Amino acid sequence: MKQTPLKFLGVQVDALSISELNSLIAESIKRNQKWIIANHNLHSLYIYHHDPKMRSFYALANYVHIDGMPLILLGRLLGFALKREQRVTYADWVWPLMSEAAQNGWRVFYLGSKPGVAERGARILREKFAPLQIATAHGYIDMRKDSQDNLATLAAIKAYKPHVLMVGMGMPRQEYWILNNLEHIHANAILTSGACMDYVAGVVPTPPRWMGKLGLEWSYRLLSEPKRLWRRYLLEPWFVARLFLREMWAFYDQAR
Repeated sequence: MKQTPLKFLGVQVDALSISELNSLIAESIKRNQKWIIANHNLHSLYIYHHDPKMRSFYALANYVHIDGMPLILLGRLLGFALKREQRVTYADWVWPLMSEAAQNGWRVFYLGSKPGVAERGARILREKFAPLQIATAHGYIDMRKDSQDNLATLAAIKAYKPHVLMVGMGMPRQEYWILNNLEHIHANAILTSGACMDYVAGVVPTPPRWMGKLGLEWSYRLLSEPKRLWRRYLLEPWFVARLFLREMWAFYDQAR
């Protein structure tokens, strides 16, 4: 039975661990249903509150897990009993997810990354988790619904018949693509996986896992890619801080 989503900072999230997320994927496959499993972090919160199309995407998502320790910490301050293991990022999740896929015979299709990167990551995963079934396609395509690129990508996914479709194009591009093409996507679990395969392939350095547990991954990523990420990590959090303070004020005002 689906647990009641938590509502704070203007969004809904599901407090899910890696094992619970893997169980949801297994359930979607068992039922032969199409489920979107999305995620929220500080960056997605900012986009969500500024972009109606992003809000439309999240309205369709079946589950939204928490990807970021800051959301765990802010949720705790707002009175929710969130646990550290309910922060799930793909740098941690991809390994147990691929292990589960290999053990259960799930077919995985990864769409995203620059040409050649996803396949390099897939080779690493196949070597580590034989007999993993994984196919890839790069994400540098013409996003228009009727473009040859897009139609060919959808045809490749349909032919492969994946149980798990990972779309790693970065936010909000990956969410837009799923929203625009959902009726033509043939897969059970559809995951918004960001730069997951870039980390696996070693193209983008993976932050030390202790930094993730302490909520400091953002600083490592900012130092690694300052030109691309400075706005995300230095400006957008101020908007989220305002949301938090407004909600905190309402929380204490109601308690008086």
